[in-house]
Amino acid sequence: MGWTDERVELLKKLWQDGLSASQIAKQLGGVTRNAVIGKVHRLGLSGRAAPSKPARPVFKAPRPARPASAPAAPRRIVPPPLATGAPPPHPPVRYLDETPGAATVLTLGAHMCKWPIGDPSSDDFTFCGRRASVGPYCVEHARVAYQPAQTKKRTSANELARSLRRYI
Repeated sequence: MGWTDERVELLKKLWQDGLSASQIAKQLGGVTRNAVIGKVHRLGLSGRAAPSKPARPVFKAPRPARPASAPAAPRRIVPPPLATGAPPPHPPVRYLDETPGAATVLTLGAHMCKWPIGDPSSDDFTFCGRRASVGPYCVEHARVAYQPAQTKKRTSANELARSLRRYI
């Protein structure tokens, strides 16, 4: 359906009354919302008497306040009991007093310990050079390089609930 003079006048009146493009398209019949928007644009109808907005309350009632919780009594923190079948803790790693090694970058062989000793930017930088037995390192340096995996601390239900309360 085309835009006749009567339809254009009705469009102008409905637009000034504040109806939306969808509402105008329904009343006119045979045109889409986009066709109404295009015609309004081509006619240069910019201002409206009142924008079409659904009736909403201007003032919202405030939410009821949360009940204040009484301050909790101080709690005593009790460490979790150790598991009976847990392995004993590993002895602390003993670090070696590193004296310059026997191997340099040029003399380092395939089966020699590749533990670096000293500052790589200095002239006295060397490698351990002893017989490698565990991967690229000797036994002493392998103890330092390969730390045993730490057992994870088992969390109790109380600790889990306490940590979840932080995010609630």
